[in-house]
Amino acid sequence: MDQFHDIRPYNDDEVAGVLETLVNTPDFINTIIGFRFAKWPQWTRGLLTVLVKRALKKETQRIDSVKAFQSQVAGYMERMIKTTTTAVEYRGVEKLSADKGYLFISNHRDIAMDPAFVNYGLYLNQLDTVRIAIGDNLLRRPFVSDLMRLNKSFIVKRSATGIREMMAAFGQLSDYITHSIQVDRCNIWIAQKEGRAKDGVDLTDPAIIKMFYMSQKKQKIPFAEAMKNLHIVPVSISYEYDPCAFEKAQELHQKSTTGSYQKSEFEDIDSIRKGIVGRKGKVVVTFGDVIDHNCDSPEEMVAEVDRQIINNYAIQSTNRAAHNLLQGKDSGDAAFDEYLRSCPEDIRQQVLTMYANPLIQIEKIRS
Repeated sequence: MDQFHDIRPYNDDEVAGVLETLVNTPDFINTIIGFRFAKWPQWTRGLLTVLVKRALKKETQRIDSVKAFQSQVAGYMERMIKTTTTAVEYRGVEKLSADKGYLFISNHRDIAMDPAFVNYGLYLNQLDTVRIAIGDNLLRRPFVSDLMRLNKSFIVKRSATGIREMMAAFGQLSDYITHSIQVDRCNIWIAQKEGRAKDGVDLTDPAIIKMFYMSQKKQKIPFAEAMKNLHIVPVSISYEYDPCAFEKAQELHQKSTTGSYQKSEFEDIDSIRKGIVGRKGKVVVTFGDVIDHNCDSPEEMVAEVDRQIINNYAIQSTNRAAHNLLQGKDSGDAAFDEYLRSCPEDIRQQVLTMYANPLIQIEKIRS
């Protein structure tokens, strides 16, 4: 019996069937039309539906494995990089070995692009791409779940309610991560905490580390040894410009002024779209060192992950400019000044703080 069948990515023998289902899913086709042809008049929708389905059938008919699907995704990544970034730099990837599975714990700024940029760096260096942890809150539309699982995503059941159900979900997740690394020798990507760091403060949730340990704790393996078995590598992802910065700041502003914020039904899907097509400037992905020394408690592991993620964060010109403006100085960055002209005045402080916080964190940890 496949104990992970309800959370794992799709296997090669499932790919063709899932793709056929996707091509015949109206919600998926309509989303593509809305994404690519948003400005076309409504009367063209019928023709576009026929043409998009025909193009997708042609494009997917030769895809019969996860690797083939990801090769197709790599082509889209290359085009996205050319149109939305000025440069993409990878640091520390040369330290990774192809014969070992790693648990990459990453800071989290963009729902889809964070693991996508990590994946692309591994792909360029002939290393195995990651299995991606994704919350079931993002999978409200079935076609999104199918697409994510085709791209090696596995499901984190955040919607679990009640202590027993939550513990069962965390236990299954822990077993899956441990099995992926120790048995399958596959790489895993997971964010350091639930949700994006909308304020730019990158801190690890101890609950994530405790979840990692659940599987090996059942085998009476000491905490420090269990963590070493997972080959944990902290990853720092830095964007010069965040395509969703104003939306994040608006959420923070609303929470600070009203005490709450209610997401619209498909707000996360829209954030994914903006993250893909939006301006990013320079992107830097830094792979830290494998944590192979003794961390005897979740708190010690959290401290080490945070230390590496914060120290390895590539400070961008926008981080310095925002920091300068918060101190009452000139930004020193004309491009950032131009960017801020389109920022609503009521969220300007949140935007500046979001961009400045990585630099503030580094100053704190090094002082």
